[in-house]
Amino acid sequence: MSSLNVIKGKINSTKNTAQITNAMRMVSAAKYNRIAEDAGVFFVYLQRLRRMIADLASSQIDALEADPTGQTSSHDIDFNKMLIERPIKRVGYIIISSDKGLAGNYNSSLFSAVEQMLEETHDQKEKAVILAIGEPGATHFERLGYEVAHATYDISDQPTFTEVQSIVRRAITYYEDEKFDALRILYNHHVNALHHEFHIDNVLPLATDQLKQEDTRSVETDYIIEPDANTVLDILLPQYAQSQIYGAILDAKSAEHASRMNAMQAATDNANEIVGDLTLQYNQMRQLQVTNDILDIINGANAIEQEEEGN
Repeated sequence: MSSLNVIKGKINSTKNTAQITNAMRMVSAAKYNRIAEDAGVFFVYLQRLRRMIADLASSQIDALEADPTGQTSSHDIDFNKMLIERPIKRVGYIIISSDKGLAGNYNSSLFSAVEQMLEETHDQKEKAVILAIGEPGATHFERLGYEVAHATYDISDQPTFTEVQSIVRRAITYYEDEKFDALRILYNHHVNALHHEFHIDNVLPLATDQLKQEDTRSVETDYIIEPDANTVLDILLPQYAQSQIYGAILDAKSAEHASRMNAMQAATDNANEIVGDLTLQYNQMRQLQVTNDILDIINGANAIEQEEEGN
């Protein structure tokens, strides 16, 4: 009887666990649907911003490609630090990890891919500068001996641009101050609700070829610019770089919520499977106990009958 009580206790506790993991799955699904929608809207904005910059800066981009040193004349736009490629001595990496657990292999797969990329790219760890979003990423790569120049923890599930503005501005400032000569973002890219993959975005210097691709449209847009193109682009180019970083954060958060949703779904399925196995085991033991009780009754009746016949 005690064995049946133990199994029954395991069944009840596992059912409770399944209810908890299923509730967490539903919460993650709601967060995923919301941030996936926000990310989709933001990427439309980012595309429009890139197209506008391409329209305004096309002639200056041609001038920069004709003169790679960036020694343009005084009437050209002053955004050389963001467009011109300089000799790369050090590279800055923004690594976006999750502060929260229960997301399957979200962090472990990211760290493995980042480590492999860093080892293949740099012969010395001093050539990489880490800007971490998420405490696990900061702790992990600091332990491996990389310089973690800046870290931001506890990003909300639905991050706003204001919330991540500090690390965005810090990254661009480091680039302008030549702490590193290129800036890249490393994160888990959201493919769909069931899959994510490691992704690398080149942020700085701004890719002129990508901007020129936006300028190949058949329909031209006529802009009325106040006060002038130079002033507007001085504002738009940093905003574009910042928006790239923020877009990657939204993308990574979408992948994180999807990963946690799938992990909780798998945990719920496993708990239900365990409940099924325990229930089967309970029924078998219960059936065996009932059978033994019936046999005891039959044997007892036979013994009484034999005793009466002997008398």
